Amino acid sequence: MTRIYFDNAATTSLDPAVLETMMPYLVEKFGNPSSIYSYGRETKMAIEQARKSVAKILNAHPAEIFFTSGGTESSNTAITAAVKDLGCTHIITSAIEHHATLHTVEHLAAQQLVKVSHVKLFPNGHVDLEHLGKLLATTEEKTLVTLLHANNEIGNMLDIHAVGNLCKLYNAVFHCDTVQTVGHFPFDLRNTPVHFITGAAHKFHGPKGAGILYINENVRIKPMIQGGGQERNMRAGTENIYGIVGFAKALELATAAFEKDSAYIGGIKKYMHDALKKYVAGVEFNGDVFGKSLYTLLSVSFPKTEKSEMLLFNMDIHNICASGGSACTSGVEQGSHVIRAINNNPNQVTVRFSFCKNNTEAEVDAVVAALQEML
Repeated sequence: MTRIYFDNAATTSLDPAVLETMMPYLVEKFGNPSSIYSYGRETKMAIEQARKSVAKILNAHPAEIFFTSGGTESSNTAITAAVKDLGCTHIITSAIEHHATLHTVEHLAAQQLVKVSHVKLFPNGHVDLEHLGKLLATTEEKTLVTLLHANNEIGNMLDIHAVGNLCKLYNAVFHCDTVQTVGHFPFDLRNTPVHFITGAAHKFHGPKGAGILYINENVRIKPMIQGGGQERNMRAGTENIYGIVGFAKALELATAAFEKDSAYIGGIKKYMHDALKKYVAGVEFNGDVFGKSLYTLLSVSFPKTEKSEMLLFNMDIHNICASGGSACTSGVEQGSHVIRAINNNPNQVTVRFSFCKNNTEAEVDAVVAALQEML
């Protein structure tokens, strides 16, 4: 039986056209971009071309785009720099952030560099913006607000402009983890009040190990990785050329196909939602499913029984790939901090299904049939 892959929020398959663009830089165009001869010049040019392309798509300046190893490095850099270079001594975040943010914030708090406040969440998982405003209004310290644009487990989306404007009003620094949205939604960074955003190519059919950090042109921070002068002195180390070229190509393809792909993938999500509701007793859905939410993701809670406790394991045996909330905790199933924060029901088992342009309704039918059998 062929495998059915419904875990695209964890990672996506590499688009063949992206691989084709990367290949020359894996083979004949192997020069070090810091070298002055022709081999180095052609790879340096490829990086700068990729930077221009990414900046144009996100409506940013090329000088605001820095290439990194992915979302985790980008978020770590931004959050740490906000504290160490921009003087933030207070961080406002939420209980349902990605671990790249949560663990960085905890690490800084443990060093007693910051105090941390958590913004309240509504029962559906959305951030209480009124509470955020109150937290900002009542703090004396320079503050960093770090919140996800779209939650990687339940799909809820933040109003990035509303949060950015609140931060502007109270002179706070705003870092937004946009890993689940770059490549899936249009961005207009020149008209978005945000200091830092992040991206990872492997979330939109690009290569793993290639990401971006957008740093607004008015922000000055020091590099987190010391060494050479790469990335305009912001990130030392020989550049991941084929990854960078792959990032730009994947973003270009995703942007060109946005209308078509988002409508199609949203249709798959709706189809699965309706089929589960119809054929599986007692299912519930987490987050703001068809409101402000990712069109790529469906978080489903099944009633806990002896059979459903082994659900992910049994799905794997049936060649169905999905995750128990998030796949970003290296295979360890400790239960999800996100689901605990918004729906702490011990009598439910939660599974995250996430879709891409390659998924089909026939796959949904097969998964729903298998679930009926398993449950």
